Amino acid sequence: MSKGTVQRTNQITEGVIWKQLLLFFFPILFGTFFQQLYNAADAMIVGRFVGKEALSAVGGSTGMLTQMVVGFFVGLSSGASVIISQYYGAKRPEMVGYAVHTAVAFSILSGLAMMVLGVWLAPLALEAMGTPEDVLGPSVLYIRIYFLGIIGNLLYNTGAAILRAVGDSKRPLYFLMISCLINIGLDILFVVVMKMGVLGAALATILSQALSAVLVLWALLRTKDMHQLHWSQIRLDGRMLKRVIRIGFPAGLQSVMYGASNVIIQTGINSLGTNTVAAWTAYSKIDAMFWMMVSSFGIAATTFVGQNYGAGKTDRVHHGVRTCMYMTIGASIAMSVLIYNWGIYGYQLFTTDTDVITIGIEMMRYLAPAYVTYVSIEILSGALRGVGDCWIPMMLCCVGVCVLRVTWILVVVPMSRNIYTIMFSYPLTWVTTTILFAVYYLYFSKLGKRSRRRVG
Repeated sequence: MSKGTVQRTNQITEGVIWKQLLLFFFPILFGTFFQQLYNAADAMIVGRFVGKEALSAVGGSTGMLTQMVVGFFVGLSSGASVIISQYYGAKRPEMVGYAVHTAVAFSILSGLAMMVLGVWLAPLALEAMGTPEDVLGPSVLYIRIYFLGIIGNLLYNTGAAILRAVGDSKRPLYFLMISCLINIGLDILFVVVMKMGVLGAALATILSQALSAVLVLWALLRTKDMHQLHWSQIRLDGRMLKRVIRIGFPAGLQSVMYGASNVIIQTGINSLGTNTVAAWTAYSKIDAMFWMMVSSFGIAATTFVGQNYGAGKTDRVHHGVRTCMYMTIGASIAMSVLIYNWGIYGYQLFTTDTDVITIGIEMMRYLAPAYVTYVSIEILSGALRGVGDCWIPMMLCCVGVCVLRVTWILVVVPMSRNIYTIMFSYPLTWVTTTILFAVYYLYFSKLGKRSRRRVG
């Protein structure tokens, strides 16, 4: 596996910490932006040219379900990313190779399973969520086509995670930019020109995602570094798969729990009518600016910690976590100010309905000031994942976010069913979980114990 391997200086384990975090962060951020632009483009075009029912169909309940399913796989595959980054930092090409080929094989098999189950079960899930009757039909159509093309989505995410694990965050960005532009072009062709409505938006999404998968696989096949992909070696290695699942399953389960709690929230939103559903859909696209920023810092923290931990540089690990935390807090405050004051212009990209815009602005100005309370959850869980500590962070999120959020929605919301009571579940659970993470990280985690021993 190491024959012909190209070795290069690993700046993540050698360079100036804040510079390396930013150099890794920005390509991930822009890549996440273009990934979010997939659904945002669908929402913008169908919202403006088809109507608010179509807007709700491509981004309401369907968005929650697809995010939950894909999020589980992405979390699960993060186990491969952590393992690859550690072995890459330790300069063990044969183990990197096993992890790469196992991850690609796993993504193909998972995609086939999700395709069958999604086409069959997703319509039942949409009905169970109380999707409004005027939205249910186009929602079922959109989500079935989405699941028919889900293998492309999973292959891209796996390939991009492999490249990022070895410090290459630029090429996933370039590939995503190309496919996103293709998606927008196909949206215009299918929805605006050919009048295909929700069907056209769904086809545009899966075709462009297939292109992104082809591009990232092409990059892995052509590289001469230790993470090179060989078609003949794509298979599940039992030992490596166990390692991937041991690290990745808690992250995948955590994503599902987030998604499940959001599905319950979406059910509460659905009960308030189509205008509120459309407003929440549009807000989720604006709100995505914060989530893609904070998640990009979290991915940067995972890769930075993973490679430096694999190289045995624990002092650099701790310095990197602190630096990443400070940068993310500053960026989150700036994002809150931006969305609170100028987010109104974003709504006009999705709809011209004044009732929808009015409801959406209320949502935006209620939640945007609370963004900073979530930062520690993302950065600390990303850092802990980088050293393979995944189960306790998952349980903290389960209790602090999911259980508390679901309890709030099921117990408190029925007593005062309005949008503010529903939205309060977010800052409530963010603050609670942040406290839990801070206590665990500082006093009980592997990284926290090592910090105290050095100081003592």
